[in-house]
Amino acid sequence: MTADTITAADIRINARWLIPIEPAGTVLENYAVIIQGNRLAAVIPQEQADQAFRTRETVDLLHHVVMPGLINMHGHAAMTLFRGMADDLPLMTWLNDHIWPAEGRFISEQFIADGTQLAMAEMLRTGTTTFSDMYFFPEIASQVAYDAGIRAQICFPLLDFPTPWGAGPDEYLSKGADFIDSWKDDGYIMPAIGPHAPYTVSDGPMTEAVRLSERTGAAIQIHLHETAFEVAEASEKLGQRPTARLADLGALRPETQCVHMTQIDSSDISLLKQSGAHVIHCPESNLKLASGLCPVQELIDNGVNVAIGTDGAASNNDLDLFGELRTAAMVAKVVAGDASALSAHKALEMATINGARALKRDHELGSLVEGKLADIIAIDLSDPFLQPVYDPASHLVYSNHGRSVSHSWINGVPQVQDGRLTRIDVADLMLRVEDWAGRIRTKAE
Repeated sequence: MTADTITAADIRINARWLIPIEPAGTVLENYAVIIQGNRLAAVIPQEQADQAFRTRETVDLLHHVVMPGLINMHGHAAMTLFRGMADDLPLMTWLNDHIWPAEGRFISEQFIADGTQLAMAEMLRTGTTTFSDMYFFPEIASQVAYDAGIRAQICFPLLDFPTPWGAGPDEYLSKGADFIDSWKDDGYIMPAIGPHAPYTVSDGPMTEAVRLSERTGAAIQIHLHETAFEVAEASEKLGQRPTARLADLGALRPETQCVHMTQIDSSDISLLKQSGAHVIHCPESNLKLASGLCPVQELIDNGVNVAIGTDGAASNNDLDLFGELRTAAMVAKVVAGDASALSAHKALEMATINGARALKRDHELGSLVEGKLADIIAIDLSDPFLQPVYDPASHLVYSNHGRSVSHSWINGVPQVQDGRLTRIDVADLMLRVEDWAGRIRTKAE
């Protein structure tokens, strides 16, 4: 071995197990991940890495699984400050009588900044390296995420009625166009369009959202077919199901992310397949609000890309995507009547490469492949509740929870080291959170 055959790199991660996601269904043992700058320089056996690379830092993870960072494709980050505030209620009661009034009282730029930072702290600690957010003051959420160095798709809100962020659809669309322009081509922040739902956005604004998407390439994320009531009401009033209406308006397209989809039939699946739209599955929120069950395996069998999200902490009540995967895999088996439905590896794909596909960034995110961005997590399997280890992929989905995440890198930058956040001042954050909790409690009494 001569000096000119050895490559200098930044970080070497030695993993007991490595799940690269691509190739599908693969578990590798005693592999090394080499990071050069913000990208993966190599994913190779450790013996080869010994011969080919010299790095300034080596991280030995002798009892860990190393895999791509998780992608949480739907949530309302700042709603962490409403966590546990209005539980055990049906969706419309929860929204109309509790959440929307609370938002009217408390939503502000500072609320969004503090609530989003709280969400990011939880998501980073539990393995998420990219998240999608749909909430008010998207410019604030974007800046908070950018400052922390976490990737985020931030959807500006669009509704027919006034909110703390705007007076109506014209203002939302105008501010939203400026928002998209301000973050276009950024590596961390992906600006997107967030029409709330078919029952809160009329045809005119929805059509304008489609035109904005066509003009800018921005994704559209929408709550769709969340409850049986939503579908029945649309069918009665408009004579067509919400998916059919969106298809007629041009709103079902490869840039569209359909959140929930618990109430779907063969006609809906056909429209999803034809359009190339994506489904974002949020099983725990759907279960807690008794909204229904998404037929995930049937969608996958029909070629529809299904990613996963936690939804907001006010309806989940946590942002642990590993916990969400366990629920998703188990529910999928019951819905399909098939214990082999949504296998552990397929579940992991939902939280990684499928999310990257929905973001149209699967060429650089979602798997550990040479040349992709260095968004990586490590999960410690040494605890008793994860022993013995026969199948690491099975453990990650059926036995694990997010608190086992020990390390995280985004763009090659350490975000979690030995279970500790590196870029968020947790003590200061907790003081701000408690201040908000005190104000919210006082108003609720």
